[in-house]
Order: sequence, then C-alpha cells, then structure tokens
Amino acid sequence: MFYIGIDLGGTNTAVGIVDDHGQILAQTTGKTPVGQPVNAYLACMSECIRCVLKTAGLQITEIRSIGIGIPGIVDTARGTVTQCTNLDWYDVPFQRFMEQVFPLPILMDNDANLAALAESCAGASIGCSSSVLITLGTGVGSGIILGGRPWSGAFGQAGELGHSTLVADGIPCRCGRNGCMEQYCSATALVRNARQICGAFPQTIMCQMAGGDLLDLTAKMVIDAAKEGDPYACRVFDRYTHYLALAIDSIINTLDPEIVLIGGGISHAGDFLLNAVRNKIPRHENGSPRPIARIELAKLRNGAGLIGAAMLGRQL
Repeated sequence: MFYIGIDLGGTNTAVGIVDDHGQILAQTTGKTPVGQPVNAYLACMSECIRCVLKTAGLQITEIRSIGIGIPGIVDTARGTVTQCTNLDWYDVPFQRFMEQVFPLPILMDNDANLAALAESCAGASIGCSSSVLITLGTGVGSGIILGGRPWSGAFGQAGELGHSTLVADGIPCRCGRNGCMEQYCSATALVRNARQICGAFPQTIMCQMAGGDLLDLTAKMVIDAAKEGDPYACRVFDRYTHYLALAIDSIINTLDPEIVLIGGGISHAGDFLLNAVRNKIPRHENGSPRPIARIELAKLRNGAGLIGAAMLGRQL
C-alpha cells in the first residue's frame, strides 16, 4: 500500500509517496503560496502530487490516502485548521477543499504530532505505543503519541509543551505567558544565556568561535565550546540541560510514556546532550528506584513531517 504525505510549511511544501514501512519512494517540494487564496495551495499540491506519482511510476488509484501536516492547531474531527499563524489561516475547512479535488481519503493533523507519529512508525520509537517527541530549535515543538495514535486533545491543542510553564513568573514569552519551556529549552534560549556570559567573560572560547561578534554566536558554537571544556560554556550548557531535564521529568510524571525523543537542531549534540539530560532526571523517589521512560534522540529529522502525514493513512 502507498500513501501520499504533505508537509505544509510556511516557506515550502514537501510532498512524497511513502510505503507501509515509512520509506519515502519519491518526493518533491514546491513554494508555499502564502497569502494567496486556498485554490493556490490546492494547485501547488496537485502539481507536486503529479510529479511524485510520475517519479514513482504510480497512478493515483494506487494511493490509499493523502495526509497533511499543518504548522498550527487542527480540529481533526471537523477537518478544519483552527489557527495557523504562519499561513494566516483561521477556521479554514481545508480537508473539505482537498476532498473536492482529490478522490481519496484526506487526513490532517498538527505537523509536530505527525513527526512524533513518523518516529513511532519508522524511527526511534518503533514498537512503542506511547511516546513524546520534543524538537529543540528556534522554539520548542512537541508531539504526543498515545495508543499508537497522535493525541491532539479536545480542542487540537495537546502537545504545546513548549508553552507549558516551566518557571513560575519567569522570562516573558512571545505567546503572552511567562516562564514557558521555550524560554529555557530552545536553541534561542541557549544562545541568549551564552551571550550574557560572553559579555561578562570575553575570554571564553565562545567569543573566539563567534569571531568577537556575539550576534554570530550559535547554539552549535556553545555546545562545541562546552565539549572542549570551556568553563563558561559548560556553565551555560549545564543550566540549559538542567531546565531541559526538569521539563522532561514533568512530561514523564504527567504522561508516563515509554520513550521521550529529542529532535531539532540541538539534538545534533548527540550523546553529549543525552548523557547530560539523563543524569539530571530523578530516578529515585523516597529512596526507591522507579521505572521511567527511555530518553533517546529522534532519527528522521527533516523527513519526519512528510512520513508522519503519510502514515495517518495506515490508521484508517
């Protein structure tokens, strides 16, 4: 069986054909027509679908379904995009529009939920019926899988862990709250803290790596400096992983998943990151050990959204 997955991004739209094992057989991308009418999106997707079908040597009749990952809040029951700020969509019945063009079952969900689904079908959480994926980049994204299916919640907003409160009355967040996980666990937060340290201690290796211009400092530089043993970078990294471990511990206590996956740009730090976080997760309560979720790195990276969207069709 073959499925079409569409990862609708704010800049590009990725479309691919995926098999039952989560392997991408053909894929292409088109520029997302942001700000244009819905028909422009349908036209972009139609052209991309024609392209991947031709590349894979398949007919539309051999496709089981089309799944779409949306970078916003999705009401999966109604097939409506409740809110997608990047596309300026509010209460858009996109599933109905797609059904008028394509003679196939159309399925939609939030893109982070679908990345988590992809990992459970073809990535690091295969065989797990419950998992949580956290992506650490400019912000913090997350997806929840319960009973082998994406968990969207009553109003399509489950999994917005990046905007759960980690520190009471903490750093103001762009969402309007204070102390959100995103303000402590994103790559942006790591760099912000590093710049503060560099300002006070210009002798740090981090300043040298940035060529003396703190605006050029990146999360990778901070982590690389910490790996080299720079005491100031180690201080920043230790603080960062402290908050990340706190956030993951709260997720474990709330959902008790089999596995928590870390993805996004920060995850490229590999075992250096994993070991620091694992060592900070409390594994004993009242002196007794407790079984807790495994903490691992996500595997699929950029292909996760497309694969997850396609894998929605496996659940029909």
